[in-house]
Amino acid sequence: MLLPTRPLALALFVGALAAAFWQAPTASAPEFSPPPAAVASALPAQFSAEMLPQLEGATSHPTLALLPDGRVAAAWAGTSDDEAAIHFSVLERDGWRQPVLIASRASTAGGAFAYVNQIGQPLLHAEGSWLHLWYVSSTLGSSINHSVSTDGGKSWVKPGRLQTSPFANFGGEVRTPPVAMADGGLGLPISHDFIGRHGEWLRLGPTGRILAKTRLPNTGDTLQPAMIALDEQNALAALRHAGPAPGAVRLTTTGNGGQLWQEAEALPIPNPNSAIALLRLKSGRLLLAGNPADGRQAMLLWLFTDQGKTWQPSRTIEAAPDGGAEFANPALLLGRDGRIHLAYDWRRQGIKHAVFSEAWLDGGAP
Repeated sequence: MLLPTRPLALALFVGALAAAFWQAPTASAPEFSPPPAAVASALPAQFSAEMLPQLEGATSHPTLALLPDGRVAAAWAGTSDDEAAIHFSVLERDGWRQPVLIASRASTAGGAFAYVNQIGQPLLHAEGSWLHLWYVSSTLGSSINHSVSTDGGKSWVKPGRLQTSPFANFGGEVRTPPVAMADGGLGLPISHDFIGRHGEWLRLGPTGRILAKTRLPNTGDTLQPAMIALDEQNALAALRHAGPAPGAVRLTTTGNGGQLWQEAEALPIPNPNSAIALLRLKSGRLLLAGNPADGRQAMLLWLFTDQGKTWQPSRTIEAAPDGGAEFANPALLLGRDGRIHLAYDWRRQGIKHAVFSEAWLDGGAP
């Protein structure tokens, strides 16, 4: 007579556990840290590009961060001893440092006390003297891992998993940088791909604790929101198309610190189910990097004004007529000097790093 009641008891237990997990701690109303005032860039038109240090095996999914001393740091997914790994390098005056290993399957498994099948898709973010690293691991489903360095990437604390879901903590991925919150915390855009696909927003407190989780509107399949704060209450997020072709970048906005997001609208910017990157420039304009409608044979840039309401094509970073060419997974960063850094997968052979100015974006010749 006990057997029929066990599924019900198990369901009640799981429901109670989920409810307890998602009982948010008391927190003040969220506010974004406002961006700096817009100023005109005085840099002349300039453009240069180079390959990041080449390692054996495939490399992909670059991410960039600005260190406190103004140097640019990069991390990417690759292999080490034929296993998935995360590598890290810093751009010095004489070029990129020799890459070092900062995360592996073994270190991730040791931090999570669990078996890990794969790791990849890193995200760097500098916050004061802290350098954050989030990256994805997978076993039965994907999970987000987090580690911190306080010495510019020379050493890292043991990674731990973000508890983003009550259902075995599956379905979370990172791709784009967080936004700063007024309370010293962060707003971290993530993707959810377990029992449905959509973008989400995690509000992290100053200590890294998850204070709230908000689901972004899902008009069709969208993933990997890229967020920009416009002021204390307003922000926007551009989302990657993740459904069948034809697709377009979609845009959603919030007017209350990220607590509620408006229904996403399609922009006249194609997206062939590929990653995008979004950056606020020194002038206050927004820059978006992505691919054209017909695939990943080109890396293109678009400029936004009027808080994302007006857009225009800007530059083609690279294009190739051969079908085997692929330029994907862009990452954008604004340097302390106002120069713009772009890193992206290059032909599945390595990672290219381009540096350019706003004057070049506007059509100036370097």
